[in-house]
Amino acid sequence: MPSDSPTMWVSAEPISDPALWWTRYQQRQEATGLRPVVCCPNAATRPLDPAEIAAVDLERVLERDWHVYREQQLERLAAPPVAAPLPPEVAEFIEPFEDDPGAPFDRWPGLAPAADRAVDDPDKVARRVFAQWAADNPDQVSRCHLALVAADRSADIPAVMGWDADAPLALLCSLLRSWEDRFGARVLAAVGSTVHVSVAHPPRTGEQALHIALEHVLTTADNVIKDPPTPYPDYAASLIDNNLWSFWWD
Repeated sequence: MPSDSPTMWVSAEPISDPALWWTRYQQRQEATGLRPVVCCPNAATRPLDPAEIAAVDLERVLERDWHVYREQQLERLAAPPVAAPLPPEVAEFIEPFEDDPGAPFDRWPGLAPAADRAVDDPDKVARRVFAQWAADNPDQVSRCHLALVAADRSADIPAVMGWDADAPLALLCSLLRSWEDRFGARVLAAVGSTVHVSVAHPPRTGEQALHIALEHVLTTADNVIKDPPTPYPDYAASLIDNNLWSFWWD
């Protein structure tokens, strides 16, 4: 694709059959270099250069944020929660759930191990999950447009399209790249301030889910850590065998 080509094409109107069109373009994405995503067009920010994603030292950043999380977790276990300012370089709202002990780790556990990739092709799973998501949310999907994004990989879609949300975009896309490699994740939709991701290899056991849930907490997504304040073990349990992960920022 020429260097001066547009990075995204968006349908002029909402799409009438999103599962049909998303699937059709997704099956051709390797040949065209264009990856489909459902979105609601708004005032996008500037696209994020994929080099900025590659520059994120993911485990170092998450370990740093984990230490802040753990400090607040210990404070909350010892006394009623007190709002404490975070260092400016640390993302806002990284803290344990209110009235919840938080992640069951007393030291940084590292990234969750990769899942067994012997079964379930991630692109096939993405098509199945997208069709189910669209069927379950007809009112929301009926207002959405289809975008074709010139991204080298699914994880880069939010960055290349300049997704306008309060998410830490470079960190999020770095995580999405890692989840793509470890769990077969694919970006399906970026609707308003919500991103929906299919997962071919979700956690199968409670132990795996507890570990992966920590990475979800460190995204700072409001639906994970703030609204609603689901107790950590309950949130982790909801990830078991769940092929759809959603994150939103108010």
